[in-house]
Amino acid sequence: MEIALAKLEEWMRDYYHAVDHDIGSSGVRDLTIAELRDLCGFDLAELDSLLLLDGEPYGSRPLRTVLANRWTGGDIDPVMVTHGSSEAIYLTMYTAVEPGDTIIVVEPAYQQLHSIAEARGCNVVRWPLRRDDGFSVDLDLLRELVAKHHPRMIVVNFPHNPTGTSITPQQQRDLVAIAQAEQAWLVWDHAFGEMTYTADPLPLPIGWYDRSIVFGTFSKSYGLAGLRVGWCLGSPALLATMAELRDYIALYVSPVLEFFAVQAVTHADRIVALQHEYARENLDLLTKWASERQDLIRFAPPAGGVTTFAEFPQLTDATPLCHKLAQDHRVLLVPGSCFGDEYARYARLRFGGTVDELTTGLGHLDELLRAGTRL
Repeated sequence: MEIALAKLEEWMRDYYHAVDHDIGSSGVRDLTIAELRDLCGFDLAELDSLLLLDGEPYGSRPLRTVLANRWTGGDIDPVMVTHGSSEAIYLTMYTAVEPGDTIIVVEPAYQQLHSIAEARGCNVVRWPLRRDDGFSVDLDLLRELVAKHHPRMIVVNFPHNPTGTSITPQQQRDLVAIAQAEQAWLVWDHAFGEMTYTADPLPLPIGWYDRSIVFGTFSKSYGLAGLRVGWCLGSPALLATMAELRDYIALYVSPVLEFFAVQAVTHADRIVALQHEYARENLDLLTKWASERQDLIRFAPPAGGVTTFAEFPQLTDATPLCHKLAQDHRVLLVPGSCFGDEYARYARLRFGGTVDELTTGLGHLDELLRAGTRL
């Protein structure tokens, strides 16, 4: 199997650990162990009695239980713990679809949501967000695509990465109805689902459509990317098939990581509220900064997540700008080309970190944008 180069991950591999100021990744401010301890009220001595034995293939019962209490009304049967949501995506694209199937994927999108299926021989049909309307959704277009292609799967991500756009509860119900009428799998990437600004978080569709598959992660709204823990919700039959494939990949998640994940889920409301406060303040700062530079940068106000998809109207390709920021100023900004060549004049801009990180990064970005012709 030949798979396309993961452009975003290649960019991060080159620059993520080579910069001092991150205004390009997609998560909130990273927590230290001390901060996590303070927020959750546990003692590291609790690890002393932990047996370093093999984990359970679906995840430990304590972690599945707290995830179920948060997302499935206490039912652990549809819950699997994974190595980040990336493992959940991989397992899904190998078990829920087959070569020759058609999947419809929102565009732009995190590349793993379509390239794995494409490499397996699936036909990938793009459902583009309306760029000229703040990257809003076009459900009528989705209906046309479904009627024409009869997909096996529809893949969405709201609040959306990288634009921050989202949908209303009615649009979500309509989306589920479109998938249900076709009896297509509905993949709901919930990475940013708990971090919203203009409305309450959307409910998970698994509660009313049995062919839903939901991904979640501790990386985006929690600030715990280093745990590499995520989760997948799906039918028990589908999860059983995933477990069989997982026997050849990762087997299980470390019980040490699961210990911290249990603490995080148990105290999720406190963690997310803290991160939301930081992100909201940074978004206000970013919005004011950009409003004073509309000839240089513009973006639609994000409804959720901690990123915007910023357009640079004076550039035809933002990639050289992003290279120069990283190489000369040690600032991370992700070029839009990582999400497709047609987004070359865009970049993913993060506001989920610290205030100092954001203001320093924006200062260097402003300097280069005003230099203009020298990029």
